[in-house]
Amino acid sequence: MDTPAPKSDRLLSLDSLRGFDLFWIIGGHAVITALWKLTDWTWLAVVHEQLGHVKWNGFHFEDLIFPLFLFLAGVSTPYALSRRLGEGARGEVIRKVVVRGLVLVLLGIIYNNGLQWKGLENMRFASVLGRIGLAGMCAQLLFVFSFEQPRRLWYWLVGVLLAYWAVLSFGHAPGFAAGDLTMEGNFTSYVDRLLLPGKLHLKIHDPEGLLAILPAIGNALLGILAGLWLRRTDSEVSGHRKAAGLAVAGLALLLLGGLWSFVFPLNKNLWTSSFVLWTSGWSALLLGLFYWVIDVQGVRRLGAIFAVIGMNSVLIYMAGKFINFDYTARALFGGVANALPAGWAALVLAIGVLVVEWLFLWFLKEKKVFLKV
Repeated sequence: MDTPAPKSDRLLSLDSLRGFDLFWIIGGHAVITALWKLTDWTWLAVVHEQLGHVKWNGFHFEDLIFPLFLFLAGVSTPYALSRRLGEGARGEVIRKVVVRGLVLVLLGIIYNNGLQWKGLENMRFASVLGRIGLAGMCAQLLFVFSFEQPRRLWYWLVGVLLAYWAVLSFGHAPGFAAGDLTMEGNFTSYVDRLLLPGKLHLKIHDPEGLLAILPAIGNALLGILAGLWLRRTDSEVSGHRKAAGLAVAGLALLLLGGLWSFVFPLNKNLWTSSFVLWTSGWSALLLGLFYWVIDVQGVRRLGAIFAVIGMNSVLIYMAGKFINFDYTARALFGGVANALPAGWAALVLAIGVLVVEWLFLWFLKEKKVFLKV
């Protein structure tokens, strides 16, 4: 076990969990796929299945990656904004929050379309980064205006989730019954077809559309509440109690989300309120585990490996779209791969891509180059 590092206002576990989340996007999935095809192990087949999105109702591990990132954006909020709010700089903080949200929307549009205008009908404006930017911005603004009375965040959370449930329970597309939750008949998709410019990702539905921003605020709010809990001093709450509290909260959220799913199904595409509670439950459990292992027990070397990714999460997400890391991996490891059977070659190249990406991020960290949004 490593020696615990001195206390700081930055949690290594938070960067590490964010890096763990991005790990699956930037290459972890490809490594598991290559290893499964090489070995045909049954347990890897189960893992591989979990690394694909559920088509509509239901939940796989892959469906957690996006809401976990949004939850962690919420966790970081009290650490990022509390000091300036305590100094009375509310206006400055509001400007910072709004600008950050809009920059993420812009980056999302660039991610989808590049730096080119394809004609309105061929542009996709909804995006993962846009959802994070707008939902995170709304949650952070609620935090700003509830700074003196953080209990209000609970009221907003309940209101947001119940309001979205009511909208989908009584709303519907023309020609469908109230509460229809099919892709064609649900009210969320109908609003996107009506109001969202450009093209939708699934033609009649966009999983990152407009109305579902509302419940996504809930993931960020629950993250903020977790951040407020972790930010309490050790004299108020010990590290062990903080980790245990996150575990208990996670289990409670899973129970509530699971029960609600019987009448309001888990659905990432619609970002249902039950999905918010369910994914936030898993997020809280993972955060509690990472916090206990890394920040309480002091196992920091393992955390540092993932933290290299987590410290530049937006940059590596964007870079994966515009930089051909596969080309570099083939240049470096192609000779070894070509000397191996096809299955082993695929595994070597998949690991090689991860190595190249990690070294790229490590170099940027050493040079203190971060894309701060």
